[in-house]
Amino acid sequence: MSRLNVGLALIAGLVLVLSLGTGLLRSRGYLPSEQILAALFGVLVGPAGLGLLSLTGLGDPLVVLEQVARLTVAIAVTSIALRLPPDYYRENLRTLAVVLGPVMVFMWLASAAVAWLSLPGSVWLALLIGAVVTPTDPVLANAIVVGQTATENIPERLRYLLSSEAGINDGAAYPFVFLPIFVMQHRPDAAVLAWVTRTLLWEVLGAVVLGAAIGAVVGRVERWASSEQFVEDTSVFTVVVAMTFAVLGVVTLLGSDGILAVFVAGVAYNWQADPSDEADAQRVEEVFNRLFTLPIFVFFGMAIPWAAWAALGWAGVGLVVGVLLVRRLPAFWALRGAIDPLDRPAAALFVGWFGPIGVAAVFYATLAVRETGSELPWTAASLVVAGSLLAHGLSATPLTHWYGGVDGEHEST
Repeated sequence: MSRLNVGLALIAGLVLVLSLGTGLLRSRGYLPSEQILAALFGVLVGPAGLGLLSLTGLGDPLVVLEQVARLTVAIAVTSIALRLPPDYYRENLRTLAVVLGPVMVFMWLASAAVAWLSLPGSVWLALLIGAVVTPTDPVLANAIVVGQTATENIPERLRYLLSSEAGINDGAAYPFVFLPIFVMQHRPDAAVLAWVTRTLLWEVLGAVVLGAAIGAVVGRVERWASSEQFVEDTSVFTVVVAMTFAVLGVVTLLGSDGILAVFVAGVAYNWQADPSDEADAQRVEEVFNRLFTLPIFVFFGMAIPWAAWAALGWAGVGLVVGVLLVRRLPAFWALRGAIDPLDRPAAALFVGWFGPIGVAAVFYATLAVRETGSELPWTAASLVVAGSLLAHGLSATPLTHWYGGVDGEHEST
């Protein structure tokens, strides 16, 4: 009980301080990243620091991280689904097909190539690590595209592109992760058969169908209840949060991709729900999103595998630098002509750089350890996440102002 109270006091106190203090710091010219501060706080209070908190008190640290990361990503993708206009996906099918097709495949293979050159292990283990760090993190992406600074400097088309990509490709990374896992567990022919029948047909397609059905039904019922004045603003928020966790739990129990199903459910709900009630839910969702996302970075800071990082030596540095430079930027630059919002070189550079790696990679890395028994996916992915957290967190505000200056197009939502 004392450990629980210590955890509540420390983590809730951090959220309170950041909620009250970051606005003041930004107004005085300081530009801290809340996620960086939360991770550093986790290091400070964790086993490597003061030893006030430890994930081992809750069970296997990686299992705890996996489940907390899963819940955090679910909230983040729901927030994105509610923020985007209901018709956004139908009106931008070509752009999203390019981003989720050739761009995402390039991100996987490029990251895998860097992992294979930097780390020990088989090609398939490198492909697994590459898949783990492929998805654009919805939590860190939210931090980049939301807020007054982003609204004043980043055009709406780019904010929507980054948000939509981060929302979809967290669930879409699932088959990339499980292909190498199946190959490492089974004969090649059995692995491919299992991947097609189980992963693609059930865990991906099934998740889309289940999420769309549940989200559409909930949205339609909410619209009817709202028209009859049976639903209050607080009830709408409750509906959205309950739908998120219900879809995540039910679809995961059915053996399908819960994260993808949650996002699709949010999009379907957004299509069907009453627009005014959806807007109310979105505003409250942002508050809940902030409360729910900072703790995972505290947990991440507590669970950093310092000894395993040190054992990698310069190979670890090469892994981080290589992934951050070649995973994403070359693909967006080469395919910018096929991605409508990237109508100028500065836009391609901005979007190509800001594909942060974070909580989604933590989830897939811990899942990979559980499925394969190898600790290397966690060691490598956690190091890349820390590098991305620093690189993207520290560059977000200055590069946002830079883009606002060179673009000269200050749209607002």
